[in-house]
Amino acid sequence: MMQHQALLVHDVLLDIFAYMDRRKFLAALAVTCKAFYEPAMDLLWAKIDGLEPLLGCVTRLHPLVYHRSKDFWETADVEPLSTDEAREFLRHSARIRSLVSPRNDNRFASLFSVIPVELCIWPRLQQLFISNSNYRALLLFLSPTLRCCSVYHWHEDDEYHAIPRALSLLSDRVQLCKELETLSCPTLDWAAWKHLSNLPTLTGLTVNVRRIHGTPPWLVEPHDMVIFSPFLHLTSLSFTGDCAAYATTILQHLQIPSLKSFFIQEILLVSTEAERLFRALSHCKQTLEELTVIFRECHDPQRNALTVISHLLSFTQLRTLQLCAMSAWPHIHRLRIEDFGFRSSATVTFRGLFTAIRQCPQLESLQLLIDTFNIDIDPDAEPIQHTSFKRLDLETSYSYIGNAEVVARIIFNWFPCVDEVSKYMNNSRLWKEVNEHLTSMRTATALHAIGAALNT
Repeated sequence: MMQHQALLVHDVLLDIFAYMDRRKFLAALAVTCKAFYEPAMDLLWAKIDGLEPLLGCVTRLHPLVYHRSKDFWETADVEPLSTDEAREFLRHSARIRSLVSPRNDNRFASLFSVIPVELCIWPRLQQLFISNSNYRALLLFLSPTLRCCSVYHWHEDDEYHAIPRALSLLSDRVQLCKELETLSCPTLDWAAWKHLSNLPTLTGLTVNVRRIHGTPPWLVEPHDMVIFSPFLHLTSLSFTGDCAAYATTILQHLQIPSLKSFFIQEILLVSTEAERLFRALSHCKQTLEELTVIFRECHDPQRNALTVISHLLSFTQLRTLQLCAMSAWPHIHRLRIEDFGFRSSATVTFRGLFTAIRQCPQLESLQLLIDTFNIDIDPDAEPIQHTSFKRLDLETSYSYIGNAEVVARIIFNWFPCVDEVSKYMNNSRLWKEVNEHLTSMRTATALHAIGAALNT
């Protein structure tokens, strides 16, 4: 019985075989007939985790990969691939669409010495997640066809000398990628940034900055002849590591008119650096909706870290904010203020809190460190109620609240929709008395309302 002509069309078979949810079914299809072989093999090798399955296709290495006695095999005594073996490897690598290469794949780098670095060994690769310290391996993996790329470049103690060279080659290789949609990588030079600014497909970018990367080329001003195009479609930008100076310099020189989300995770944040960063970020104030600033330590001798966020007051489109600061934004729904580094001296009072949130009519959830001892408002004064509030997570820098009844009365009057105060650190019983007063007040109010209704 002859096959239907449709079953001879490669793309049709790909669509049909894509419904196979087990690799063993695809393997069976690959040996069914000649027409099924190519599409079944394309799907079978479309996504792999680690290089071992590919190396197992090399006859000489097959026993090491699939019939070894240990879970981990060393390559120190294994000869590099020969020309014929490399050809066998490349025949399968050409099918890969998505590749995850973990850190221990670094040991295989010596096996590929016969393959020229300029050769594209992944002509169809679209997604790459790699953790590698060998710069030659990085060059082999970075295919021009990539759309989603995540490169984590670590190092051995004796490889510091190779790091500048690796980062320079990484920048050169990134410039060959014309279809990138998301990129996560170590620091890049200005030429790479210029290339990225011209990509109409790029929407997300993350840069990891490490102090061991040597003299930071990003702090050198770009040449006058370097013209950067606006990042028209970039909506998400992140920096991690020792990155405040890098992020500030990038923001000062580039235009990102569509930026909606900015994330920075710094190891040590100096208050002066934070001020420069926020000032540079203000170029994106008309579009930025989500801002996250996280740091392990803060160097702030004058103890005025909370004042640097004044530059963010004009960010009127913010909807989500996470940083060590306090202010007000008209569209914000959730505000989380982590001030763990200054827990010994809460600086936000109830008066300051209410002054700030007057400009946040849509705020539903608030988390912050507050001063519960210096009560600077009259708890019985006519309140301006914030009915949008549903959740209130508070912490105090003291081991007890102070006057729990007064604190409860303030919360009851100003936040009528908050049933209780939740804690967000380790004081599991600290707000218990406040919540008991809140319950009593709400019960009394409810009983009064019922009584009034019955009397009418």
